[in-house]
Amino acid sequence: MYSVEHLRTFLAVAQLLSFTRAATQLGLAQPTVSQHVRKLEDAAGRPLLVRDTRSVALTDDGEAMADFARTIISAHERAVDYFTGSGLSGRLRFGVTDDIALTQVPTVLRDFRKLHPGIDLALTVAQGPALQRRIESGHLDIALVKAEPGEGRGRLVRRDRLIWASVPGLEVTPDRPVPLIVYQAPSLSRALAARALDAVGRRYRVTCTVQGVNGVLAAVRAGLGIAIFTHSLAPGDLAELPPSAGLPELGEIDQVLLTNPRARTEPVEALANAILSRANPMRGMGP
Repeated sequence: MYSVEHLRTFLAVAQLLSFTRAATQLGLAQPTVSQHVRKLEDAAGRPLLVRDTRSVALTDDGEAMADFARTIISAHERAVDYFTGSGLSGRLRFGVTDDIALTQVPTVLRDFRKLHPGIDLALTVAQGPALQRRIESGHLDIALVKAEPGEGRGRLVRRDRLIWASVPGLEVTPDRPVPLIVYQAPSLSRALAARALDAVGRRYRVTCTVQGVNGVLAAVRAGLGIAIFTHSLAPGDLAELPPSAGLPELGEIDQVLLTNPRARTEPVEALANAILSRANPMRGMGP
């Protein structure tokens, strides 16, 4: 028997690869997090994590347990809802950036609506700055956006590295300006690209400015230049530029949940938990 509480704790550690961040997200003491993981490993009879003072990584059995944990937790929540009935109702306004919307977010929302049929879910897809403004103005209740690590905004869903990507075969040489495909300002990825290139004195030129992720994909696939992608969201038909291109490292990016403090807590928390429980599989926009 695997404790749902222990599975939730383990899944948080598996998603964040940090006992400290998992403890903060779950509102638990770090020794409690360690105890939950140890008890789950004892129940499984196998090590699920490899950890030292600086890093945490999943074993092969840990990867398998993470998949089982998501299934078990999801089934547990459906069973609880079935036998107790969801008392949640009313309107819930959710925003998500367009690139994240191309992941498994639609599946999460479909399952959420099945669990909570009394909630009228309204979806807004837009760029991160626009969603943040709508949260601050009270026009959204919860939003899933990208943020720089360490900003301290929102609840961390997952952290991923940023990459430069292009169509296979596109050459980027140090003697020529880097051809950039960017979002209209204000844009976090646009600002990060300019900052990274300026820091190493690399020349660049904007070859295409777009409003949404479909524009970025079209321009990159047309060979007009390179763009920044989150590693887990990069389409499979695009290629990460190799170190030989001489481009600077871009670091990491967070997916975070922003919430409106004036919104009703119960439906917001229900959707937040649904998103957090499916955080790891949110990858791959496909070609």
